[in-house]
Formats: sequence, structure tokens, C-alpha cells
Amino acid sequence: MNQIDSEAVVFSPDEAVLVLEDGQVYVGEPYGATGRTSGEIVFATGMTGYQETLTDPSYDRQIVVQTFPHIGDTGINGEDPESSRIWVAGYIVRDPSPNVSNWRATGSLDDDLKAQGIVGMSGIDTRKLVRHLRSAGVMRAAIFSGDALLDEAGRLRTVESMLDEVKATPQMKGLSLYDEVSTKETYTIEPCGEYEGKEPLFTVAAVDLGIKAMTPHRMAERGCRVHVVPSTVTFDEIEALNPDGVFFSNGPGDPEQADPEVELLRRVLDAGHPFFGICFGNQLLGRALGFGTYKLKFGHRGINQPVKDVTTGKVEVTAHNHGFAVDAPIGETVDAPFDNGRYGKVFVSHIDLNDDVVEGLQCVDIPAFSVQYHPEAAAGPHDAAYLFDRFVELMKTTKEAQRNA
Repeated sequence: MNQIDSEAVVFSPDEAVLVLEDGQVYVGEPYGATGRTSGEIVFATGMTGYQETLTDPSYDRQIVVQTFPHIGDTGINGEDPESSRIWVAGYIVRDPSPNVSNWRATGSLDDDLKAQGIVGMSGIDTRKLVRHLRSAGVMRAAIFSGDALLDEAGRLRTVESMLDEVKATPQMKGLSLYDEVSTKETYTIEPCGEYEGKEPLFTVAAVDLGIKAMTPHRMAERGCRVHVVPSTVTFDEIEALNPDGVFFSNGPGDPEQADPEVELLRRVLDAGHPFFGICFGNQLLGRALGFGTYKLKFGHRGINQPVKDVTTGKVEVTAHNHGFAVDAPIGETVDAPFDNGRYGKVFVSHIDLNDDVVEGLQCVDIPAFSVQYHPEAAAGPHDAAYLFDRFVELMKTTKEAQRNA
């Protein structure tokens, strides 16, 4: 652990201070709201799409550092959010834009952060910070600004006291967060685009574990009626929707703490429903099949991850946001470990070309597959959009087989 030299850390009440779990300290300027926030500090590599990043529920309880230095020049608008609010615990950028320049903008990012109470900071060497996180790994951290920099006597706080608060922050490993971000009530997305106003081709029950708004929209574009249901949904409630397919979304937290969702998914698989999962949903399929999951050193977060689809040999540029991964064998088709191969054979269908992390699972004997990344990809890239077509085709072939049985 780095040793803190309190005498060397100089800051004033109008600045912002970032304290890392290992003792590193960065002093910058407040950005967004002032106050105190803590969480796991992670970095995102996207050069665009910051509004989608901020409103992605998978970032719940995380302080996000943008590696791209200049953020905020297109402001914010009411069309791009992926959910109803900003979910990040804190936000760190190097050079926030002093101006907003976009015809769709309805306000500035700084004002939106303030309005939603998101504590952030700017003006630090984010390149140095990210290089450190890539070496040491993601860790707990806290941002302090405004009154949070002062003790009860109105004096500037010591860095040691700030570090104590950082160490009191829960670790991401072991946290169950999907109920925290899920919808509380079911809502429905009707077919849109060329299918608008027509009878749906398929009905999908989408379990919201932190779903992004673009995901059910991508299915609706393909003629699906999507019932987005809470994480607390029961199997009987899913059955009552008479779905042609079941979808498990992305979401925050440790997949090892999602036993109820794993059991729910096993009932879905036992019933023979076509299944598609992304991100957290991929990890839950892995667990349902009997594989383990583990925490990555610094995770994948951004919109430029190269992934190979081993079923086609195609390499995709993909959008990611995950700190956990499935531990499954690459390069071979194996019996799914759970219950002596109850779900038949499975293979790793997608691989991250940066670090060989499992990025997808394909079941051979049951209609189920998943990917670790985000094929809905707002604001892009769109290389993986074909996965929604695969899901539609899986529902179609399963429905035809049931009709002919």
C-alpha cells in the first residue's frame, strides 16, 4: 500500500479531493454536485456516449473515470438516457467542456450532474489515474468536495480520515444490487418501426436486472412485444405472459449473490423457453449451467472491445460494461456441469481478443445462448446487433418445432 504523506497533500475548501483505497490522492476541481461519494472506482474508454454511460444501471455504486479527456461538449438531451436517472456514484473527467454545442442539447452535463446530486471532479491527470488502476486493479475510492472537506469544527479534514471512509465502503465483490436498480412494476414495449401497429411476431418476457432502454427497443424493432418485468418476478408470473422467449438483462453487482435469479433461470430452461442473456444475464446462464464466475482485475468498460464470434470467425468491435466474468473452458464443447449434464452440451461462443475472457455461451441441446457485452450498443458500435436476429430466429424455430411436435 502507498503511504500517505499528509503534509504533501495540499488542498483548499474550493477544490475536490479523490482518495483511493491504496492511499493515492488526487486534487482537482468540483464538477457537478459537491459533497461526498464513495464506491468502486472504474474507468470507461468510450470517446462518445457519456450520457448513455451515466444512465446505465450497471454502473450503480461505481465512480466512473472517463479516459477520453474532453467530456460534455454535446450537453445532454432527453432522448439518449438508458434509464430514468443517472446511476453512477461519482464522475471524474479531465477537461469538461465550457460550452454546449449540439442541436439536440437541452442543457449542460454539469447542470444535469448537479440537478441529480452526482458528485464529480475534474482537472486531474486521468491518464495517470487510469494507468494506476490498470496496474493495481479497480478498488474502492471516494470524492470529497464542498462541506465534505471540512470536519465538525470547520477545519480541513485530514487525508487519513478520508481514507477511513473509503475503507468503510462495501467491496463490489459480495454485493447484490440488481433488485436496487430493477423496475418495480411490469411495463410493455410494443413492436415499432415497420412493425408498429401490427400484431407482434413474438412475445418476450425480459427480466430487468438493470436493463438499458435500448435493449427492449431492439427487440421491438424486430416485431416483438416485450414485457419488461421486475427482478422479483416469479416463474408462474413469467408463464402467465405466455412468452415465446425469455431474456435476462445486464445489471450491477456480484453474480455469485444472485441465487434466486439462477434458480428462476433454471426453471425457464427446464420449461424449454428460448433464452437470451446479456452481461449479467450471461453470468447467470453460466451459473445456471454449473460454471463459476470471478472478478476481473479492472474489467471491460467502453465501446471498443474486440470480440471474436467463434461460430462465424467474425471479429466485432463491441460495447462492454462488466467487472465479473464466467469461468468456462474455451475451445471445446463440454457437458454443462450442473446436475450431471442436465442441460446437455455447451461451448464458449465469443472470446475477448484483448485478454481471452469468455464473452458468450451457446447451448447445443437446449435453446439458450448469451453474451457478456451489449449488442444494443447505444451510442454504438452496432457490429453485434445480429444477436437480436439470432434470438428472433431461435424463437421462430422453437415455435415451429413445438407446433409440429
